[in-house]
Amino acid sequence: MNIAIKDTDYLGISTRIRAMENALLTRERMEQVLDARTDEEAAKILQDCGYGELDPKHPESMDAAIAAAREATLRDIADTAPDARYIDIFKLKYDYHNIKAILKAEAMGVSPDHMLTDMGRYRAEELKDALAKGELDVLSQMLADAAAEAKDALDTTGDGQLCDAVLDRWCYLDMERVAEATGSEFLCGYVRAQIDAVNLRTLVRTMRMGKNNEFLRGVLLTGGEIPMESVLKAGENAGALGELYEPTRLAEAAEVGVQALHGEPLTEFEKLCDDAVSAYLADAQFVPFGEAPLLAYLAARETEYTNLRILLLGRSAGLDADVIRSRLRASYV
Repeated sequence: MNIAIKDTDYLGISTRIRAMENALLTRERMEQVLDARTDEEAAKILQDCGYGELDPKHPESMDAAIAAAREATLRDIADTAPDARYIDIFKLKYDYHNIKAILKAEAMGVSPDHMLTDMGRYRAEELKDALAKGELDVLSQMLADAAAEAKDALDTTGDGQLCDAVLDRWCYLDMERVAEATGSEFLCGYVRAQIDAVNLRTLVRTMRMGKNNEFLRGVLLTGGEIPMESVLKAGENAGALGELYEPTRLAEAAEVGVQALHGEPLTEFEKLCDDAVSAYLADAQFVPFGEAPLLAYLAARETEYTNLRILLLGRSAGLDADVIRSRLRASYV
């Protein structure tokens, strides 16, 4: 019999989270990295945030170091979290990423190994073996169904984008399932915020490509705060797009998205979509204990990994500090 988890069960870990937040890569620390005169000086700042060697001259090793830091954080939190599903919500997207890579690599007759990661619920080798042998019953039911449908779509059409769309849809369905099973409204809201951001991205990209609403319907996700039918209607003209999102946290992103329809770059638009999701998490700062501080911290770490790559690769490429700064994602800290 399942025992209900109470907010007070998170009292200990919430206290730890507040202490761990002190090591997050704050805006002030990011500015210090930007202003660092040498890579060594930048590395020292990042070491104070708990990172080891991060050499942008070797992107693969840098990504490996970030992945190791991420895995250590999740393992550390998992040891004391009352409900492991709050960890799974941050891992399952990597399972779907790996399946995309494995299926498309198989179709092209190449190895997927350089695209795989062990940051999901299943090790990459487990997924490769299950798909190669057709033994999908070793996977969760949703992941097995997703893999089977995506493989069928790829085998039938040869369309890698359709394969991706199928797996993206299943991924967010899986996230919804996990969130609803926990009974956490905060987590459910976080998933809905992500779905709304993904759908806005999809809407703008589809309109830029001149695709019709039939195509759009096939790639939109269900489950967000904004109904799919409303998004489809907004796809008919740019004015409707702005009106739909104006009362939401995605208003600024939608405004820039309309500009992108007229040829402006997507960089700022993509950033604002991510920032809108982070804005949802900001309320966790006012929650003394419970799952909200835990979830917000893990999400902040995910944003941090993105910002690390932007900072280090931008510095390595010699980009102007203002250009790098304009691409950094917002966090709740």
